[in-house]
Amino acid sequence: MPAPKIEFRNVTKIFHTRSQTIVAVQDYSMQVETGDFVSIIGPSGCGKSTLIRMLDGIIQPTSGEILIDGQKLDTSRRLPRDILRRMGFIFQKPNLLPWYTIRQNIALPNKIMGKLTKEDEAYMDSLIDMVGLTHYRDAYPVEVSGGALQRAGVVRAMVHKPEILLMDEPFGALDEMMREQLDIELLDIWKNLGITIVFITHNVEEAVLLSSSIYVMGTQPGRLLERVEIGLPRPRELGVITTERFAAYERKLTGLIGKLELKNIK
Repeated sequence: MPAPKIEFRNVTKIFHTRSQTIVAVQDYSMQVETGDFVSIIGPSGCGKSTLIRMLDGIIQPTSGEILIDGQKLDTSRRLPRDILRRMGFIFQKPNLLPWYTIRQNIALPNKIMGKLTKEDEAYMDSLIDMVGLTHYRDAYPVEVSGGALQRAGVVRAMVHKPEILLMDEPFGALDEMMREQLDIELLDIWKNLGITIVFITHNVEEAVLLSSSIYVMGTQPGRLLERVEIGLPRPRELGVITTERFAAYERKLTGLIGKLELKNIK
């Protein structure tokens, strides 16, 4: 049986300041299989983003192990380029360069990595077309909507063909209608490309709509409360939100998080 694509084994992260010691993540374990779509939810301060930053090597864990395809990462130093190339990163703000066109911004990772072959260019253009940005490819960021900018951020993270996509509340700043539209588009991308996605969100509804399984975290310290398998059939359309089965998953998840922390979720 192949090893999980991503695995956390009893990972703990402790931050020390002059005045206090903060246990951001305590004894966290998680397995993500190849091609899976996993969400991590929980209130602010539960360590969701810390997990992502430990996986991509920005933050070093205090203890525990992180593995990719069964290979233990050496978190004591910057991750090697061949590991980083297997990942794509999408954060809440796309942070596009204002002096580059949309297409130039999307091409930036390939430019940095020296992947500028005709095949790479063709693949990039196919992604641009997939998310409906062909009309905006030569526009500058100031000339397009927030939704288009976020689409560009998603595509930019995938132009180098990563195996893993790490998404830290990518649609949190958008209105509900736009967020739902991009959620459905993201499901299409995931289905077509077969990549492994770890998705962080505050939004319970969004997590249920997207995920195969959801890791629910609590605070003080940041810890895993429960892993919830989402048994909704795929492919998923937005209409699934109105079903009783969907609502039952929402109730279960919000119940796990607790009424005191629920105000921070949605």
